[in-house]
Amino acid sequence: MKRKKEIIDELEREQCLPEEGLRELLSTKEKETLEYLRQRAEAVRQSVYGNQVYIRGLIEFTNYCKNDCYYCGIRRSNSLAERYRLSREEILSCCKMGYELGFRTFVLQGGEDGYYTDERLCEIIRAMKSSYPDCAVTMSVGERDRESYEAMYRAGADRYLLRHETADEAHYGKLHPKELTRKSRMECLRTLKEIGYQVGCGFMVGSPYQTTDTLIQDLLFIKEFKPHMVGIGPFIPHKDTPFRDEAAGTLEMTLRLLSIIRLMHPLVLLPATTALGTIDANGRELGILAGANVVMPNLSPREVRGKYLLYDNKICTGDEAAECRFCMEKRMEKIGYQVVVDRGDYIAYENPGSGFS
Repeated sequence: MKRKKEIIDELEREQCLPEEGLRELLSTKEKETLEYLRQRAEAVRQSVYGNQVYIRGLIEFTNYCKNDCYYCGIRRSNSLAERYRLSREEILSCCKMGYELGFRTFVLQGGEDGYYTDERLCEIIRAMKSSYPDCAVTMSVGERDRESYEAMYRAGADRYLLRHETADEAHYGKLHPKELTRKSRMECLRTLKEIGYQVGCGFMVGSPYQTTDTLIQDLLFIKEFKPHMVGIGPFIPHKDTPFRDEAAGTLEMTLRLLSIIRLMHPLVLLPATTALGTIDANGRELGILAGANVVMPNLSPREVRGKYLLYDNKICTGDEAAECRFCMEKRMEKIGYQVVVDRGDYIAYENPGSGFS
């Protein structure tokens, strides 16, 4: 335990570790060590963000996707998925309801759907910013070219979430068809940061073929890239994908990684994800106690929530938006945290981009 405690103290102090130190933290089974890791991560998160938890209003606006990722329930080849698209008016209706409930960030998330051209997306973004100028707009619509990212940024998008999925090239190839490459993914992330977005990357915990070495590469990439947000959650198989019979990621490893990421990157915006709440009834609370500081209740219309299934058994698909919002507030209060009405920007964000207005 003493050796492991020294490693955790070094991680907190230096915000990095040699690979061997990360390997020890990722492989230890000592409960005392893991509890000390959690305590240090929570203390660091408290020192930066206090007991405040930021909420994001998630709007899953399309489940069409041109890609065929092996793990994803809305992959192109899943003929059993019931497809839908939300109109501009439906999206704005979600925002209106969300604003009245206290949300000040809206996350537009969808598959890579060619129907939503730059023109359509920019029109939606401008309408959102015009109606709710004090709110942040986060986009999560996958890989696009620089011109598309610049157009959305000019239209008013503030943030962009694009999970890197895995920093290991060979592992990336085992999760995706050949037309999708790690190189393209990384280029998109760097382009987004150059433009000036607050950028989020991330990966699935326990995805098929993941090893301790691939996780170390993920952590070292996050350290090098310095994202403003990191989204990690357990891999959960979907019954209509090639990975239907693979084991799910674990609560314990997800919490361990949340704590390591908090110590490596103290300022990062770190969600306790819906997937974490899916594998454990108290998963999101445990995520906050492990160092996370963001939750993302669903604002999507109730009638489409059960259709946006990236994985099986997703929680909250039948709840109304207000139910999700106030349920989350009560859950956070029970563990001593407070949901705040705030944009919840990265605390030290400075626009490094090329000045698009």
